[in-house]
Amino acid sequence: MTSLSEANDDVIRAVEQTGEQITRVKDAIGRLVFGQDQVIERVLVTILAGGHGLLVGVPGLAKTRLVHTTGIVLGLFDRRIQFTPDLMPGDIVGSEVLEEGDSGRRAFRFIQGPVFCQLLMADEINRASPRTQSALLQAMQERHVTVAGQRHELPRPFHVLATQNPLEQEGTYPLPEAQLDRFLMQIDVNYPDMEAERRMLLETTGDAEATATAVMRDDDVEAAQRLVRRMPVGESVVDAILQLVRSARPEETDLAEVRETVAWGPGPRASQALMLAVRAKALMDGRYAPSVDDVVELADPILRHRMALSFAARAEGTTVSGVIDRLCRPFR
Repeated sequence: MTSLSEANDDVIRAVEQTGEQITRVKDAIGRLVFGQDQVIERVLVTILAGGHGLLVGVPGLAKTRLVHTTGIVLGLFDRRIQFTPDLMPGDIVGSEVLEEGDSGRRAFRFIQGPVFCQLLMADEINRASPRTQSALLQAMQERHVTVAGQRHELPRPFHVLATQNPLEQEGTYPLPEAQLDRFLMQIDVNYPDMEAERRMLLETTGDAEATATAVMRDDDVEAAQRLVRRMPVGESVVDAILQLVRSARPEETDLAEVRETVAWGPGPRASQALMLAVRAKALMDGRYAPSVDDVVELADPILRHRMALSFAARAEGTTVSGVIDRLCRPFR
């Protein structure tokens, strides 16, 4: 029987090896996606934690390039769906077609949709109708789809990185709270700084452009995800996660500011997401266990899309990020 110390030694060795791999992954993606170090890190944290990410940013900030490059570097088969108002559920999950064989016998054959991949980019997901959005919901949560009563398993690992344009809302269908909650993290993609944009200009407008190469394989990614769940978490980190998430719920908090401004707060899935994400962040940094600082750093992208402010609070200019920042102050 393996002793506790031997098990801990196995985790330490695995963290060291995997941390080196992930460092190479970050460097490889950073050579093609400029000035988005934090975005790259949070995308990788999302994948290592086994979740899905919502990328929010204006057009032209290399979100598509980021997802495609991430797929190549991690050794994942990636696909892209452009969401439009006329997109149907069958366009995502696939459909059955009636075929006639050489013998004249007819039978239905399932044709897989683009969701059958390992890394799916759902571009402008809020442009599709709620019916089509819900077709993706089952795939995100259950890792399988059901067509004509038949269950079809998706490849493993399976992750969705969806994008939204925060400015242009005409003709869009806001994501329902149930689907927003399926995204482990909301990742804001902002403009690069001057030096990063200068580098981008020089390296993407010449006659030779850098290309991505695989650093990991899909089974390496799955092994890293299993390792994340084996990493120990101290009681102080567990307490910080519970106190932070529960204090954001107006029904359970003692803070008058939250009761007066927050309409509804994060559920238990937020606690689970934060627990996995801080472990993944520690793994990326080559540390053997997460810290309370990791909880503070990842609180905003994990909680923001799981909370809503009251109408009065929005009218006064209060923001969800501002509320989360004040909730994090006792842990700094």
